[in-house]
Amino acid sequence: MNFKAFSITISLIIFTRLFAIAGEGMWIPMLLQQLNEKEMQEMGMKITADDIYSINHSSMKDAILLFGRGCTSEIISKDGLLLTNHHCGFGNIQKHSSIEHDYLTDGFWAMNKKEELVNPGLTATLMVEMRDVTSEVLNGVKENMTENERKKLIKVNSDSVTKAAIKGTHYKAIVKPFFKGNQYYMIITEVFKDIRLVGAPPSNIGKFGGDTDNWMWPRHTGDFSLFRIYVGPDGNPAEYAEDNIPYQPKYHFPISLKGVEKDDFTFVFGYPARTNEYLPSYAIELITEIENPHKIKLRQTRLDIFGKYANSDPKVRIQYASKDARVANYWKKMIGESGGVKRMNGIEKKQDFEKKFNEWAANQNGNYGGLLAEFETIYNELTPLNIATAYLVEAGLSMEVVSFANRFRALVTLSQSKSVDEEKIQKEVKKLQSRSTAFFKDYYQPIDEEVMRAMLKIYNENLDQTYKPDFFNTLNSKYKSNYSEFTNYVFDKSIFVDENALNNILANYKAKSYKKIEKDPAYIMANDLITFYETKVKSQRTAYNHRLDSLQRIYMKAQMEMQPEHRFYPDANFTLRVTYGNVDGYYPKDAVYYNYFTTLKGIMEKEDPDIYDYVVEDRLKTLYQNKDYGKYADKDGSLHIGFAATNHTTGGNSGSPVLNAEGYLVGVNFDRGWEGTMSDLMYDPEVCRNISIDIRYFLFIVDKFAGAGYLVDEMDLVE
Repeated sequence: MNFKAFSITISLIIFTRLFAIAGEGMWIPMLLQQLNEKEMQEMGMKITADDIYSINHSSMKDAILLFGRGCTSEIISKDGLLLTNHHCGFGNIQKHSSIEHDYLTDGFWAMNKKEELVNPGLTATLMVEMRDVTSEVLNGVKENMTENERKKLIKVNSDSVTKAAIKGTHYKAIVKPFFKGNQYYMIITEVFKDIRLVGAPPSNIGKFGGDTDNWMWPRHTGDFSLFRIYVGPDGNPAEYAEDNIPYQPKYHFPISLKGVEKDDFTFVFGYPARTNEYLPSYAIELITEIENPHKIKLRQTRLDIFGKYANSDPKVRIQYASKDARVANYWKKMIGESGGVKRMNGIEKKQDFEKKFNEWAANQNGNYGGLLAEFETIYNELTPLNIATAYLVEAGLSMEVVSFANRFRALVTLSQSKSVDEEKIQKEVKKLQSRSTAFFKDYYQPIDEEVMRAMLKIYNENLDQTYKPDFFNTLNSKYKSNYSEFTNYVFDKSIFVDENALNNILANYKAKSYKKIEKDPAYIMANDLITFYETKVKSQRTAYNHRLDSLQRIYMKAQMEMQPEHRFYPDANFTLRVTYGNVDGYYPKDAVYYNYFTTLKGIMEKEDPDIYDYVVEDRLKTLYQNKDYGKYADKDGSLHIGFAATNHTTGGNSGSPVLNAEGYLVGVNFDRGWEGTMSDLMYDPEVCRNISIDIRYFLFIVDKFAGAGYLVDEMDLVE
């Protein structure tokens, strides 16, 4: 069925007629005054929306930055001191670590600016301004356009708008869709390129509890790290140079020493990555009951292998620390997500709403009739393609030697060209030489061999032949499905596990050298995986997803029309948002209550010298025994570690500042409670909680534990 195309600008009237559930919602900063200020102040906020977001004077938005490509950070001093999570800085801390300088285990503290460590490639992005550009972006969009025609025109219009906005400046700009493409905002940004590591606690503080406690509450993790923004002598963003100077921000956050109490108003200001609150039941079922179980099993298998080797070799533990964290993070999230949707009968609730929707749609002159039926058809056809894609990523490209070999496909393509461009080839060679160094620094072949054997077995046993790359024909025929023999063959013959051999090829690379790469068994596997995806899966998935984009845009509009009294918020899309709620504990299950805060006593209760994740630093134990908390103790005399609140957060909010009613920094968001991880799909106010480090614990670790009090002296502390 063809559905009527449309283009609308969302009216503020839609949002202002009913309060949403307290805690739910990821709100656009520039609209807070119209949509949220009254409610926020009724909940306890003592500042104004203009204090949070303004383009006419300095405001809190001037101290919030996208850290790297996936976290949030905030400026906490006039000299550009940048606070984020330990797990957000983890990759850079790991890159600086070695057996001789194990900053992961021991922590790192620059005792003056000259000791701060440079991080090539790390950026921090500041939003300068948001603008509603819906009318400009949708200019010329017609009702009878195909989806591809619509997308092309929107891109042309978006490019025109962004180009005009940043002409003559060093800023960047991008247009982002909101409400599934019913509204568009332009985000103007400034990108800082010299970000230096200032301090990080030992992993036994910054990652205390490890993967066991990840996504859990109660939590006792000092999940923070410190960086500093440097700029050129002219004050503008610049690549690293010795004469760069600390950035002088328009705003930096004052830090409160008061702590938080139950029911206190808080708000989180950051860059939530992605939520999908308005999907139909068919999508929720595909994600939580079909895709997640496959991905969970594949990741669990890899984590078990990582752990076996890391626990017996300190060097391997360092090499695979970051990899293990990346795999484990989403593995546990998916378990909680699927469990949460099941516990709250989420699919059934969606289906109940859809029955009402169909009844309403039947009286809308045919505009939305059949919409949900088309969703059902597409998701049924998409299911096997999504499963195949999951195995390609989670099994095929999780084999490190295969993933590494895949990076050489561009070089092979350049070398096979009829008109060989030596300059481009050598540029690609230099890039690969750099990647080779990074790959082998953190590579342990026995792990990869065991992962390959396990992944091949699961892949082979769980997918129909239709969805297997060509190398499975060799595995099943020549090697009789003997995974060990096939794996041994790959590793015996591949140059991608021999650093010297590979570097020798690259150092003397000529166009004809590609033949040696092309015949490599690891490269063949990589090429088969990608070729299979591009020829058998990609085009179909793209077509289905384009249809879903169109349907979801229409469904979003229809939901708003059906519920004019409901206040909708746009899904997260890695743009700056505000979410607000109250400090609170919760009941995770019958007869069990979790308090809203944790203390240093809980760390001592969890201590287990035989389990790395629960080793407690001697210095921390001494401070605890002496109750040497200084001005960072709570009024109850204990040292608070973390707290939970009802703020609606997701991935990307890691590192976000948690602010109190006065707008002072009281915490740093770093996680969610496991029972509420389905909040990316459905929000349950009873159990959805964000987890934050108490800012006083951060100050305590910097000052009393690390002896880096000079950093605290940079900050504005509010008693």
